[in-house]
Amino acid sequence: MKTDERKQHTRRLIEAGTLIDKAGLLDLEQQALYGALLSLAKDVHDEKQITAWAAAGKKTLDREAKAAAATRQLLTVTFAAALPTEFSTRLRGARLRWNKFLQHWEGMADYEAVAALAAEHDGELRRIAPQAGSDGEDVPDRVRGPKPGRS
Repeated sequence: MKTDERKQHTRRLIEAGTLIDKAGLLDLEQQALYGALLSLAKDVHDEKQITAWAAAGKKTLDREAKAAAATRQLLTVTFAAALPTEFSTRLRGARLRWNKFLQHWEGMADYEAVAALAAEHDGELRRIAPQAGSDGEDVPDRVRGPKPGRS
């Protein structure tokens, strides 16, 4: 049980560091950053302040997520030869996953970033176009009517 608690604690520390970086505070000197965090700690029991912080954080995170999603497209990448493990890790880092059945990499990812990766190993990159009706309108699979030769 102690190992799981330690892993969770480490994960929380990494998440906190990521948020400090996103807030633009990572370049502060250690003492300045610690002082800033101590000033925040004074208001940690003020429910009004926590609600305001949560609202501001949610608004910014939602805006960032929306901007990131706008640049992502459904992509597939096919390579002629097997790839080194390190390169496969980079593809996963670009939000792609390996499809064992279709034997290609796929995912919602940034086209420019994946194009640069694909070029390193002569990969064939394809954009997958949205299907008709993906905007919410119903499009029938086929037109229904009498079958030819039947009355």
